[in-house]
Amino acid sequence: MVADNVRKVVLAYSGGLDTSVILAWLRDQYECEVVAFIADLGQGDELERARDKALSIGASEVFIEDLREEFVQDYVFPMMRANAVYEDGYLLGSAIGRPLIAAKQIEIAKKIGADAVAHGATGKGNDQVRFELAYQTLNPDIKIITPWREWDLNTRSQLLAYAEKHGIHIDKTGAADRPYSVDVNLMNTTYEGEVLEDPGSAPPQGVFSRVRDLVDAPDEPENITVSFSAGDPVGLDGVALTGSEIFARLNELASKHAVGRVDMVENRIIGIKTRGVYETPGGTALLVARRALEALTIDGEVALLKEELMPRYARLVYRGLWFAPERQMLQAAIDHSQQNVTGEVEVSFYKGNVSVVRRTSPVSKYSRNRVSFEQGAAAFDRSHPEGYIRMNALRFAKPEATA
Repeated sequence: MVADNVRKVVLAYSGGLDTSVILAWLRDQYECEVVAFIADLGQGDELERARDKALSIGASEVFIEDLREEFVQDYVFPMMRANAVYEDGYLLGSAIGRPLIAAKQIEIAKKIGADAVAHGATGKGNDQVRFELAYQTLNPDIKIITPWREWDLNTRSQLLAYAEKHGIHIDKTGAADRPYSVDVNLMNTTYEGEVLEDPGSAPPQGVFSRVRDLVDAPDEPENITVSFSAGDPVGLDGVALTGSEIFARLNELASKHAVGRVDMVENRIIGIKTRGVYETPGGTALLVARRALEALTIDGEVALLKEELMPRYARLVYRGLWFAPERQMLQAAIDHSQQNVTGEVEVSFYKGNVSVVRRTSPVSKYSRNRVSFEQGAAAFDRSHPEGYIRMNALRFAKPEATA
């Protein structure tokens, strides 16, 4: 969608090279007022420094919102109830952040009377789809500006030249000098592009910033107990914590023990393959713990159906369809399955692995009396399976000859 007659635009701003250039480009190209929006999803950036930078480039106003708890409670946890993993590897940490950022942009645009929104996603990537589907779902009349599909600044060197020409300071020790792109939030760090584009080459030394190298992991395991209520984590080692606090602690512990790195080739929304390198330490630990508790508390047929829904749900999130009615319908079914996913799971971190030590639940469907070989017929009549086996074998019998 090409925007025209734009008076005021809300830009999703990070403070990095791309969005800093975009801020200046919007003012030059559209001669409009630019309002910068900085979403704190737990990336740990210097937010006030980004605010000052946006103002120095020419933003008329800067909004900074701490969205960490909303991000976890309203986006990450609902997604994790589905055990959503895209193509058996990607835990969707960056993908799930886009609908929240887009929703806040639309809110701010309404609040200040802006007639357009803009983002810094490239023309080959997934995020352009995620942002713009969310924009159009939440406000079909909003004008959308997508600089990467409009301008002729197609290389990093061109962006740097534009920044220098317009007096935009770029920290040469930061993102501008990285030969790959990085996206960070409380759940996930994503690395992709440039030197990582060859799937036949290992990530260069120094790419990973979050999860410790396996050779540097401690030689002793470390355990922690995660408490769940209705499918969501609510505490660690018996202490009640907020969602963002749980992620902060599990991120620290899992990263220390080299848990959570993924290097995969995936299918992008637009139909091309890409290599994604991810670090999702706390999310990996929670996925293992959740699945262990579900095995204890969910009916077998419900669990089987949920397994069938998981890749469909993950695909919806990956493709930017968070606000779509089909995702909401699936969410209702998934949330229903989580009513009894309550209890505790102790997990152990060691040398890149997270494993289950024990799991308990006050609503467990597991019966030790029934499963034990030490119990008699009062607990389980061992003659019952014979009828089940005979009934299932009927279809294998050869048909009788007819006269």
